[in-house]
Amino acid sequence: MNPRTFKKKSAAKKNFPRYAIPVQKLCYFCMEQVDYIDYKNSKLMQKYLSRYMKIEPRRRSGTCAKHQRSVANALKRARHMALLPFTIR
Repeated sequence: MNPRTFKKKSAAKKNFPRYAIPVQKLCYFCMEQVDYIDYKNSKLMQKYLSRYMKIEPRRRSGTCAKHQRSVANALKRARHMALLPFTIR
């Protein structure tokens, strides 16, 4: 097939916007008015870890900046106290 005679397929028009408007997530700790994030609560801490045991970013977890910093510190403490694993095998 000669590249000069090759016609590109026309892209079908889409009736929706390219990027959907994201729904704003609310900070769990602000809603519950939590003062101190306990590192010993491993069930709550696991909500803020990915499946590869990395700390979830704010845009995915929905926490505010203030509580994201304290969540990160609590997760690091829980890892050092061997309550949570550093990595998955």
